[in-house]
Amino acid sequence: MLEMKVPSPGESITEVEIAQWLVEDGDYVEKDQAIAEVDSDKATLELPAEASGVITLKAEEGDAVAVGAIVCLIDTDAEKPGSDDQSTDTYIDENEKKASPSPDLDEQRIETPNTEEKADSLKEKTYASGVASPAAKKVLAEKNMDPATVKGTGRDGRITKDDAVNAKPSMGTPGTGTRGESRKKLSMLRRKVAERLVEAKNTTAMLTTFNEVNMQAIFDLRSEYKEDFKAKHGVSLGFMSFFTLAVVRALEMYPSVNSMIDGKEMLTFDYKDISIAVSGPKGLMVPVMRNAENLSFRGVESEVKRLALRARDGKITVDEMTGGTFTISNGGVFGSMLSTPIINPPQSGILGMHNIVERPVVIDGGIVVAPIMFVALSYDHRIIDGKESVGFLVAVKEALEDPINILMDGDIKKALEL
Repeated sequence: MLEMKVPSPGESITEVEIAQWLVEDGDYVEKDQAIAEVDSDKATLELPAEASGVITLKAEEGDAVAVGAIVCLIDTDAEKPGSDDQSTDTYIDENEKKASPSPDLDEQRIETPNTEEKADSLKEKTYASGVASPAAKKVLAEKNMDPATVKGTGRDGRITKDDAVNAKPSMGTPGTGTRGESRKKLSMLRRKVAERLVEAKNTTAMLTTFNEVNMQAIFDLRSEYKEDFKAKHGVSLGFMSFFTLAVVRALEMYPSVNSMIDGKEMLTFDYKDISIAVSGPKGLMVPVMRNAENLSFRGVESEVKRLALRARDGKITVDEMTGGTFTISNGGVFGSMLSTPIINPPQSGILGMHNIVERPVVIDGGIVVAPIMFVALSYDHRIIDGKESVGFLVAVKEALEDPINILMDGDIKKALEL
């Protein structure tokens, strides 16, 4: 019998939460088969079976399990269900007979509903109508409220005194539409994201500065070279490569934006590890492009695609999301016109991209229609002054509006490796 223990997903993580079992108790599993999804405070990871055999689950979905604790057992001596002389049903029956001293009792257990399950079902039906404790009844009576309208949080749905005290009378007559509600536990990852957002809001002197970018030059470049770029490199020529390289240049010019506070010191990095916010099945994830200062247009687009696919498929690792000296967030893909992005601590700056809309602008004294994107830089005012934050965003704007000269050194084909 193999005891499977919770592996450490990364440094400083002491426990994980069973988000979802992908197998059922008593199933036959193959070695390396994904048997569960587990949440840490940094990522959702798949747990592979360490051997083939029949599995016995030792934790429930939603349970917090310490790293190193036994999460399941695998009977490695159990034979895999065959498809020739022995069906799956026969295999299950034989195993049930081994576990039961009496075939008659075994048959009775299969045919007769579980007594505890019946009792739980009866309790559920009873308390669904709104059974209140004596103290709760008194409070509800004083409020002239029907217990059936109150949702109980006590054992088996019983209405407690706190439920009654917190219950609010209906404001007016309900309409004819449905008025249901649902409740589910937040994943460990989502709870950690919430904690970090509140931490960033409460512990940094966060300000946001805005600007606008005329994207016409980038539109023209992509229109002319995107097909050749994709044919040569197998990835699309998107906006992220232009923004990443513009940010890398601006960070060189304003190193305080590529810094963070460490106690009473300011820690400045000579490398640019750019975090990119992507949407995954479990929520927002922020994988990191390492040493973005060494990446070309092709390098950025390939890395963005790789990380986005891994996040989408739930394969992103803790190491791939650890670190980062600056973050780029693209709310424009969801239609956002303007936002104030929240700093990703302990970083000191985050650039928000938004949707591109044709707007009337004045160029050389005349009004023309141009594709305009509003951009936002949220920064920690404790170490980044207004002059630096504005200068940084203006540098990003300049590079995006003149990419050929500033980002490509005047040689488009060399920059795009065509």
